[in-house]
Parts: sequence; C-alpha cells; structure tokens
Amino acid sequence: MTDPTNSVPAKSIDRLLRPSSVAIIGASATPGALGATVLANLEQQGFGGDIHLVNPKRPMIGSRQALGAIDELPSGVDVAVLAIPRAAVLDSIRALAARGASAAIIFSAGFAEGGEEGLAEQREIARIADAHGMVIEGPNCLGLVNYVDMIPLTFVETPSVPLSDRQGVAIVSQSGAMAAVLAVTLFSRGIGVSYSISTGNEAASGVEDYVEYLIDDAGTKAIAMIVEQFRQPRRFLALAEKARAAGKPILLLHPGKSSAARESAATHTGAMAGDYALMRVKVERAGVLVADTLEELGDTADIVATCGIVPAGGAAVLTESGAFKALTLDLCETVGLPLPAIGDHDAPALRAALPPFVPVSNPVDLTAQALVDPDLYRRALSALLDDDRFGSVVFAIIQTDAATCALKFPPIIDAIRTLQPAKPVIFAGMDDGARVPPDYIVALRDLNVPYFPTPDRVFRAMAQLNRFAARDANVAAPAAVSIALPAAGVIPEHRAKELLGPLGILFPAARLARTPAEAEAIAAELGYPVVLKAQSPALSHKSDAGGVIVGVGDGAAVAAGWARMQASVAAYSPGLVLDGILVEAMGKRGLELIIGARNDPEWGPIILAGLGGVQAEIWKDVRLLPTDLSRAAIIRELHALRSGALLEGFRGSPAMDVGAVADMVLALGAVLEAGPAIREIDLNPVVVYPDGEGAVALDALMLIG
Repeated sequence: MTDPTNSVPAKSIDRLLRPSSVAIIGASATPGALGATVLANLEQQGFGGDIHLVNPKRPMIGSRQALGAIDELPSGVDVAVLAIPRAAVLDSIRALAARGASAAIIFSAGFAEGGEEGLAEQREIARIADAHGMVIEGPNCLGLVNYVDMIPLTFVETPSVPLSDRQGVAIVSQSGAMAAVLAVTLFSRGIGVSYSISTGNEAASGVEDYVEYLIDDAGTKAIAMIVEQFRQPRRFLALAEKARAAGKPILLLHPGKSSAARESAATHTGAMAGDYALMRVKVERAGVLVADTLEELGDTADIVATCGIVPAGGAAVLTESGAFKALTLDLCETVGLPLPAIGDHDAPALRAALPPFVPVSNPVDLTAQALVDPDLYRRALSALLDDDRFGSVVFAIIQTDAATCALKFPPIIDAIRTLQPAKPVIFAGMDDGARVPPDYIVALRDLNVPYFPTPDRVFRAMAQLNRFAARDANVAAPAAVSIALPAAGVIPEHRAKELLGPLGILFPAARLARTPAEAEAIAAELGYPVVLKAQSPALSHKSDAGGVIVGVGDGAAVAAGWARMQASVAAYSPGLVLDGILVEAMGKRGLELIIGARNDPEWGPIILAGLGGVQAEIWKDVRLLPTDLSRAAIIRELHALRSGALLEGFRGSPAMDVGAVADMVLALGAVLEAGPAIREIDLNPVVVYPDGEGAVALDALMLIG
C-alpha cells in the first residue's frame, strides 16, 4: 500500500527501530496475551526508555500504572505498539496521530488480506500516516527486534542475544514467521543479527524503507530478505545498486517461482517473461543474491556473515574419500560450482605437500594419511590458499565420533590459525549426525570458518555465492535513438517493420498490398518465391487464422493465395477487415530464434532471446537480458541457452552468426529505452545464418501503451 514515489525519512525509521519511549496500546497482565508479552520482552531485556501502558479497564498492569486512553499519553511518543483487535486499530491510529506519535506497530490481521472493508481501513491508515509523518509497521506483522540495543517490540518471546560490538545480518521480511525462523537459524550458528523486521501488509512503510536505512547502519554487515511482493520495484533496484557499491550484500528469498506467468494479449514475449523470472534477472543485475530455498538463504547468510563476500573463482575441496571425490564432481557440475582441475604438472606446491601415493587433483583425496601425518592438513591447505585458481577452500571431513574428531579437528584448527587465510575456508562434516564436540565448532567459527553438517549444503551455497561474485557488473549505455510512436494499441507487422527497420533491425524486403493486382506487381518486383501475410491489429498470431502462405511462386499463385487467405481470415474472425496483405521476399532457411522486448510497468525494460518459431512458447528456452548488457555479455547469454549448442555448430553444422543476433538485441534495447510507451515488441522468428551472414527478423509485432 506504500506510495511507490515516496519513502519514509530515515529519522522516522530511526525512532521506530531505536526508540526512547514506547507505548503499549492494549497492555495486559494476562500471561500469553500480546500486550503482556511485549511488556515482558521489554522488561526482561532491560529497556531503559519510558514505557507507557494503555488499558481502559485496568488502571494497574503489574506494578505499572496504566492510562485509560491514548489521549492521556504524553505528546510525541516514539513508538506505539498496538496489541488490540482490528476493529479498534483505525480509531487508535487517529488518536496516536493527534498525540504526535512518531511510529506505530500494528499486529492485527484482517486488513488488505481480509476483503474490501479491511482494504479500505488499511488505505485510511496509510493516509493518516502520510498526513502526520508517522511510520506504520504492519498491519499483520510480528513487529521488530533491535538486537543492537536489545529492544524487542514483538509479541514473540525474545532471547537475549545482543549484537554487542560486532556486525550482524539484518533480517527484513514481509512474513513475520519466516523472519523469526531465519533469526533462530542464524543464532544457532553464532551469527549475530542486527535487526529483525517484519513488514506485514506494508500500509505505510515497506521493505524498501528499511533497506535504505540499513545500508547506512554500522551494525549491519549484510541484509537477508524474504519478500513475496516488491511494492516499489524500481526504488528497490536503485537501493540494491547502492548496497552493492557500499559492499553490503543483499540476500533475497522470493516465494512465487512457480506462479503462472502474466499473460499478454499480443506477443510471445509477455507470456514467456514471467513475473518471477523478470524479477530475478532485474535484482541480480542490481547486485542481489537470490536464494532458492530458506535453507540456502540461511547458508549463504552464514558464509557472508562469517567470511565476507566470497571472491569469484572456483573452490578447492580437501576430503578423505575417493568415492566422495567422485560424488563432489557430480554435484558441483549439477549446481554450477566450478572446481578447477589441477595435476602434478601445474600444482608443484601441492605435489610437494602430499605423499607420493596421493595424486594431485581437485577434490584432493587425502585418504587416511592425515591420521598418521596431521601436518598434512596444514601443508595441503597452504598450497591451495596460495593457488590463484581457487577463490575458496572447503574441508569435507569424516568425523565419525568424538575420538576421531580429537585426532582431526585440532590440527585443522591449528593450521587455519597459523595460516590466517585471506580466502574463505569452510568446514563441512561428511557424516551428518556425528557427535562433534561443540568446542571444535566454536573454535572454527572464532577463526571465521563456517561449520556445516553436510558438504552438499556448502556446495549449493557456494555455487550461488560464486555466481554472485562472477556476474558481469559492467554497464553499457544503450545507443541513443529516436522513434515516433503511433497511438496506443497493437501495431501490426507492416507498420512495426517501418518503425524498427531504420533503427537497426534487419527485415526482408516487403511492401503492403491492398489489392490482388498490387500484390502481383510487388511480388514480380521482389522476385519469386514470396510470402503472403495478412495484416491487421486484431490478428496478432496470423498463422492461427491461415494468414501466412509461404513459397508463393508466380502471379497465379499470388492471386489464388490472396483469395484463400481472405476466406481463411473471414472464417477465423467474421467481420475482420484487413489493412492489406504484406508481400515479402522469401529468404533462405536458418536457425529460428525469438527476440522480444518488454517495458514492464513495475520493473522496467527487459529483453528476451531464445529458441524461436511457432513452438517458442512450448520450449521456453529463453534468456532474459537487461538492456545495459555489453555485446560480449549478450553473446555469453545466448550461448548459455539450453539450445546454445545449435549456435556453436552442432554435429557438423556451421557456427551461427551470434554477433549479428547480439547486435539486434542491442538495437532492440535502444528502442525500448527510447520509447517508454512501448509495452512489448515481438520479433519471431529471427532467422540467424552461419557466421558472417547475419540475422533477419521475419515477423514483428508491437504493443503500445
């Protein structure tokens, strides 16, 4: 419900997150009641500010005096926590605004998610907040916990885990339950949390407001987010760029990957560029790491909080099993974690560190030799840390039992302490469930080495972090072009080609005919064979209506094709009047791609490229490309298609002119940037020829407005 053009001032967020006075509306002495738990949390954590209790029926709550009404509160309370039923919330917000309260936290549900009445009340809450400069957290939220100053403003019982003098992970989540779950995950690993903020329905403050505040917060090292809907997408992208520049990673879990893609009435592009895929490309381009599961969000947050930003480059793995070495190679190939190959010829330091019977490889199988030669861990680790091919090192160690741990952990811990690695080192136990003395895990974490119970989780998290670090952050500004757009609506093929042709999109020679005689004359001029295409804004997919005839070989065939096409279109859509029939030179066959463009109203411009033709929506082998990618980056993305082998030359076929396709993508991106009123452009198929022979768009369709 937040206004996408507005943001909440940082000083207002500061008073919400770091209040010196708190009012509990609906304070209670009943154990388990929301208001009672909020008060108990504040007292147990030693909140040193003023606490004001409001309860019209009880003048005393425990040993504290309670006020009978909000009107009796002192002016300018920092935060009011509303632990009251929904029916009383709106009047309470009005009263708090009149008393000059700076912020309010609303626990109650049943607003926008509860129907029209609740939605109307939520909108009124937002209006009041805007008019009085209030920050509203919620409604339908669990509140927040400030672990920097240990201020819990939540009805969830809060353990005392102050951040103290370290940096931590800030949690910003629309789901209060998931925020609490993630906090428990991080605390269980000794990871500090700076703030945990549940935004709920976001009536008058949203995730973007808190991210903006946290980017400048000294106690926050990284921001972990669980967001189901960005209400201010373009603002979030700008904030993500700012966070990246500040060296403060944003880690995101966004439920909704499997939701149906938004449909478009006109083009393949709209149907194929689904909401989640578009969001993911945009936020990743802005520097956000997107996790696929809640576990992965916790694991990546753990590694980032402990080791910092993991550098690009593959991982080296130290293990003790030949079979596990093969399993590691299989899994890392599947998840996309590079494991640079090494051997005796190019890793002399590692060769010197290992016994003669242990081959040099990655993963390195140390066998059981370290049990009799504990210094082997240090020698092998030192060689791998000095090798520039590796950005990180993973210990995948068999733990078995306390006795075995006593043989392995001390030399590994001593090696890490001695070497003081500049690269991330991660420890993974191979036998989940082994009883590992907790002192060893604490010792590893004290050395900034995360501990995981399974290697699989490490490899999946490291694959995400490696992709995050290796992304191309170079920005190429689209070429400046000028385009005069017609009125809103569907722009048929012949008109779309007239608009796009001069801007760098190559099409076959063609002209629009309005009579059979004109069609025959144009065909004779272009040279046979030709293609006939029915033209109308109401005929987006011409082939469905029999509106395309290929291989027309002479004047008689043109006349017959004209008559047949008119009859087919009339049967498909009675009363439809064609603009005419496009007569187009028929080119040679090649590999068919689709290239589309879309100006999403929330996220902005995006390009789609992939396997094309009439089956494009079936295969959905596409890549979504930001408009500011360089030509080289576009070529890399095209080769990353599942069908990318077809571009490279498959089974003796020639390599395709991928550079010409990249040039078409660049031209389309420039058009999209120059015409914000363009909703979508669809070029399908785009026929690409062998290297050096170019690419031609056979069809074009535009949607304006």
